[in-house]
Amino acid sequence: MSDAVTPKMPETSQAEAAQTPAENPHAAPVRQLARSMTRASLLWTPPFIVACIVLFSVLNGLHGFLGALVGGVLAMAASLSTLGMMKISAGQDPSLVMLIALGGYAAKVILLFVALTLLRGVTALHPLSLGITMIVAILVAAAVEFGAFRKARIPTIIPAAN
Repeated sequence: MSDAVTPKMPETSQAEAAQTPAENPHAAPVRQLARSMTRASLLWTPPFIVACIVLFSVLNGLHGFLGALVGGVLAMAASLSTLGMMKISAGQDPSLVMLIALGGYAAKVILLFVALTLLRGVTALHPLSLGITMIVAILVAAAVEFGAFRKARIPTIIPAAN
């Protein structure tokens, strides 16, 4: 037997341990995936938006420039809001995650509809430039996010620890 004294660890009661919620094991991989998808989206989508801005500036002048600029900003905001909701809801209960995802999607669509309705009468914006830039930016962002998901070395099924 050894005479070495082992340091005493502070004792915690079961009630105190029950009060400290354990982090959801799915939260860290989902946040890591959201960061990876955000990085990829911020790296690849802006060049396509800039290309649309240049193209529509040449084709439609200042109105095309402004339309493409507004379309690109709206599309990036929509794309990044989805990734933000993903980060926020990462550690939540699955039913709450679904509520946030579906509610966030509905809110995003409604806000985009309202924004586009309000911009409908603005003569300084070329509507086709705005629309095409939004479509291009949203499709590129979705494709890049999908590619980042496919490349991520994150397990999509995490077995229970017990």
